[in-house]
Amino acid sequence: MLRKSFLILAFALSSFAQQPKTIVLKAARLFDGTSDTITKNAVIVIEGNRIKSIGGAVPADAQIIDLGDATLLPGFIDAHTHIAFELGDDWYRTFYNGTMRQPSEQAHYAALYAKRTLDAGFTTVRDLGGTDYQDIGLRNAINDGITAGPRILAAVYAIGATGGHSDNDPIPPSRTRQWGPLEGICNGPDECRAAVRYQIKFGADVIKFMPSGGVLSLADPVDAPELSQAEMNAIVEEAHHWERKVAAHCHGDLAARMAIQAGVDSIEHGSFLTAETLELMKAKGVYLVPTLSPVEMEKTHKFPPPIQLKADAAGKSVDRMFRDALRVGVKIAFGTDAGTYAHGTNAKEFGYMVSRGMAPAAALRSAMKADADLLGIADRLGSIEAGKLADIVAVPGNPLDDIHVTERVFFVMKDGVVYKNAH
Repeated sequence: MLRKSFLILAFALSSFAQQPKTIVLKAARLFDGTSDTITKNAVIVIEGNRIKSIGGAVPADAQIIDLGDATLLPGFIDAHTHIAFELGDDWYRTFYNGTMRQPSEQAHYAALYAKRTLDAGFTTVRDLGGTDYQDIGLRNAINDGITAGPRILAAVYAIGATGGHSDNDPIPPSRTRQWGPLEGICNGPDECRAAVRYQIKFGADVIKFMPSGGVLSLADPVDAPELSQAEMNAIVEEAHHWERKVAAHCHGDLAARMAIQAGVDSIEHGSFLTAETLELMKAKGVYLVPTLSPVEMEKTHKFPPPIQLKADAAGKSVDRMFRDALRVGVKIAFGTDAGTYAHGTNAKEFGYMVSRGMAPAAALRSAMKADADLLGIADRLGSIEAGKLADIVAVPGNPLDDIHVTERVFFVMKDGVVYKNAH
C-alpha cells in the first residue's frame, strides 16, 4: 500500500546522520518486550539503523558500548501525547499552544518538548491533536534531521462537534473566529467526512475524534455524547477508507459504546467506562489507552471551577475503571496525555499503572508491543529482535523489581543513532 510506503520513508528519514559502523551494546540485563522475562548478560549487535542479532559473536571492528549494571529495553512508545504544547500554572496564558504566543514562537517550545521526550526514552509518540499544524511541522523537522525528537504519528486537529471538547472555548463570537471542518469542527455526517479529509490532506497519520466531552474544556459536560451515531460512523468509515486508524477521546460510557459500534481502534481515557463496555471492547479488540498521568496531576493543579468539577469526577472513577479493565482483560496500550502535564516525565505512567494492579512486565509491554500493534508499526518497532529498528534505551537496575527506574533513562538510541549516553 502507498500509505505504508510513506510511513516507512518517514521512519527512514528520522536520523540525524548515518552510522554505518557496527555498534554492540552490552548490559547486565535485557527486557526485549516479547515476554515477561529478563535475559542476563545482554549483547545486541546493531548495523546501521537495524538490529542484526541478539547475542552471538562481536564483530572485530564494532564500537562496543558497555552500559554495566543496567537493563536494555525497546525504545518506549507513548500513544497519547500533545507534544507541541504544555499546560502551565496560568490556564489562560499557556494552555493549547499558549494563547499569548506566536505560532513560530511556540514551535521552539515544541522542539524543546520533543527533545525532553526523547531524552526520557520515548523514541516514538502518537500526537493526538493540536492547533496551527505544530505537530505536523515538528514531525517533519524531526524526520528531516532539523531537530531531535521522537518519531511522531500526528493527528493534526481533533474532530468534534460545535461547542464540544475540540472546539474553542465559549469566547464571544465577535472576538474570535469560529472553527469549521478545516479545524475539525463538524455538524452532520457530511461535514464530519470533510473534517477527516482535511486532516489527511494536511498530513494526518491518524485521526482523533471526540465522542464525549472532556475535562480540560470550559463549556461541555465531561461524559455526555457530543456526536450522533451517524456522525461517528462517518468519521471512522472515512478514516479507515484512507487507511488511518482512529482514536476516540471518551470519558463517558455511552459515548464509548457508540464509538465502539462505529468501529474505532482505541478508546482514550475511558474514565467512566463500565465493566460491560470493557467486555465489549475486549470482544471487538478495541484498545484502552487509560492516560493515568493527568489524573495524578489534577490532584494538585488548580483549574477554573467548571474544569475542577469535571476533573474531580473523572479522578474518582478512574481507579475502578482501570482495575475493571485489568480484570476483564481488555487490551491496554500506554499513553500519558503529555502536554496536560510536563513533557519528559512520561515514564511516571508506568508507576501509576503498577500501583493500580498491573504487573510490571505488562506495564512495560504496554509501551512496547501493545503500542506498536495499536499504531500499526509492530513490523519494525516495539521489541528488540533481529531485523527491527534499533530503538533501544537503558535504565539502571531491574525495572521488574522497581518500575520507577524507567524514570531514570540514561541511554537512548533511536534508529541506530545514540542521542543520550549518561553512563
